Amino acid sequence: MTKLEQLLSQYAAYHLDHKNILTHFVGIPLIVFSILCLTARAGFMLSGMELTLALGLIVVTSLYYFSLDRIFAFIMLVVLLAAYPLALKIAHLEFAAWLSLSIGIFVVGWVFQFIGHFYEKKKPAFMDDVVGLAVGPLFVLAEMIFMLGFRKELEQRMLNHAHILRAEMDAKSIHIS
Repeated sequence: MTKLEQLLSQYAAYHLDHKNILTHFVGIPLIVFSILCLTARAGFMLSGMELTLALGLIVVTSLYYFSLDRIFAFIMLVVLLAAYPLALKIAHLEFAAWLSLSIGIFVVGWVFQFIGHFYEKKKPAFMDDVVGLAVGPLFVLAEMIFMLGFRKELEQRMLNHAHILRAEMDAKSIHIS
């Protein structure tokens, strides 16, 4: 099992309910975008180019994703770079407007997340492993790719392992109760 399959399976074990996955299609992009908005304000000019913390996060995140899977990483990089100009525009707003808009988007994203986990009857994956915060956006992208009919073998391996992990989680919670 590849590292990608392992991470997606661990994340999927917390996300087997279709309604939960659908809420993540809204929640995770909003959270990621809000983080870009918040971090696009911190930066400096270098040779006429504005370098921001958001760009740094895009680079670091993309490098991590490339270490897992080139196809998903490339698509994610394109998506992040497409969202960046709007995040930069929001970062250039007056301080109160930038902060309230960025935090508002962040909160709305998390509301969607927690609604999804209400349906799932499981806490979010990051509560057991903070790597889930980085894997979440990749999981949403993978789910979209799977829904479009691509990489079905990966999806099947991920789901098979996720069901095993979920059964183990459920058995532990029964013993603890």
